[in-house]
Amino acid sequence: MMMMHPQSQHSTLIILKHASGAAGNIFAVALFISPTSTFRRIIRNKSTEHFSGLPYIYGLLNCLICMWYGSPFVSEDNILIMSVNSLGAAFQLVYVIVFITNAEHSDKVRMSGLLVAVIGVFVFVAAGSLQIPDHALRRITVGLLSGCSLISMFASPLFIINLVIRTKSVEFMPFYLSLSTFLMSASFLLYGVFNDDMFIYVPNGIGTLLGIIQLLLYAHYSRKSRDKLKTPLMESLS
Repeated sequence: MMMMHPQSQHSTLIILKHASGAAGNIFAVALFISPTSTFRRIIRNKSTEHFSGLPYIYGLLNCLICMWYGSPFVSEDNILIMSVNSLGAAFQLVYVIVFITNAEHSDKVRMSGLLVAVIGVFVFVAAGSLQIPDHALRRITVGLLSGCSLISMFASPLFIINLVIRTKSVEFMPFYLSLSTFLMSASFLLYGVFNDDMFIYVPNGIGTLLGIIQLLLYAHYSRKSRDKLKTPLMESLS
């Protein structure tokens, strides 16, 4: 059996890393643009109605911290992490600004305060981490913050999963959103593995597992819903 040359093996790993990272960027963009229909409605009605702006505030903070982790100031080999989270931060910032512009006065003040707080936290994290002279320690510190932020973001669908199980309905769990989340997490799980970066593959591994659970629940309860619709028709024909 022929053994792969170490240099060829290293080149293959680099290709696989960039391929999985590029795929993760593509699936992430699908997630970033998914709320556009909601914000078109907000702009059209000039009202935020019953929508909450908190997911976009938290999404902005998460993208900013992960973007900083992927930057050359922290890690030298995660440019695809920086690029996707830079784009994500831009999307989330636009969503937050649109929300603030069309919100009632009380929500406008609250969301504006949260936006200032998010920017303040990011500046504190970025400036504070630059004070750590040891580059390895700086990467570990920001990596832990980034990983915790990602894990808490991936844990948010647990509420939806619980709702689906309780109501036995997938009405509140859109299929394409669950699929995009799974594909993005799986891509960045592989990216983290190929890059030997636990701060990427651990949180995205959790995200992949939760994505699989969502897709299995969707398959199970959507099939049960179809069976319920068919039963009366079959009975009426018998």
